[in-house]
Amino acid sequence: MKPYVYIAHPIPAHVEAYIAEHCEYKIWNDENKKVPQDQLKEELKSADGAILTGYDVDETLLADAENLKVVSTVSVGYDRYDTAALKKHNVYGTHTPHVLDETVADLIFGLVLSGGRRIAELHEYVKGGHWGLEPDSAFYGYDIHQRTLGLIGMGRIGEKIAKRARFGFDMDIRYYNRSRKPEMEEKYDAVRLELDDLLAQADFVVLIVPLTEATHQLIGERELQLMKSSAVLINGARGPVVDEEAVVQALKEETIFSAALDVFENEPLPKDHPLLSLRNVTLTPHIGSATRETDEAMMMRAAENMVQGVFGDTPQNVIKELR
Repeated sequence: MKPYVYIAHPIPAHVEAYIAEHCEYKIWNDENKKVPQDQLKEELKSADGAILTGYDVDETLLADAENLKVVSTVSVGYDRYDTAALKKHNVYGTHTPHVLDETVADLIFGLVLSGGRRIAELHEYVKGGHWGLEPDSAFYGYDIHQRTLGLIGMGRIGEKIAKRARFGFDMDIRYYNRSRKPEMEEKYDAVRLELDDLLAQADFVVLIVPLTEATHQLIGERELQLMKSSAVLINGARGPVVDEEAVVQALKEETIFSAALDVFENEPLPKDHPLLSLRNVTLTPHIGSATRETDEAMMMRAAENMVQGVFGDTPQNVIKELR
């Protein structure tokens, strides 16, 4: 008898075919609505495995899921997974690293370019019919090439960003990380700095760290004051890594030149959020991995992780706290 699994959002046909080959399954196919909490708890009572992306996997959800062996998320981040509860119930938690590294790095560099050259701002300017007799200086931004990129986080995605910056734009690389990365220093002439020194030196500050207790609001008013007035802040990590109110204030007061943000404290971004009224910001709707190719590859990896777990094997991408 095949194990039974539950998938809490639509998946591509070839991923469904892979799951069907190995498991009995049920899929929630409404793209516009999440599974109600009570229904999700009921579905998991008999499930051996599940793909749960965008859900809080905690003690409440796991308490009655007596058969559950593995939960898989279609993302690298797993801050909604309560690792203590998963450990208590002897359930594997898995994610999908590596698959999206290049794609996220592409998006981050798009944000670097938009933040420095005011692409999003001036796009709206032209669409609004304002382009007229202004001097060229009205459209000035900052050069990207041969500037200093400060990476907060030098993991897999950080390395891909460093590669683009160093070899594509001849940028100087500075990074802040818990541990030194000698290989990255050799490959990209990267220099490890303490956070305050990086903030003071970088023209472009890129956040690409996981959300943890240590990184929550890592960038606040004090840190923004340390940055150059010409600096651009780019957040491709998680919204709460920055103090959003402090960022809004820094943009209003032009403490920094601009910000380019793909992630926010509350998503979707509330319609009355002050960021929406600012000119010197680029906003994208958490699209770091949002290409068809990458999304489908991540879904397949999540399915593979789940299938490995329900058959008693150790999944290839167990989150580090549960290894």
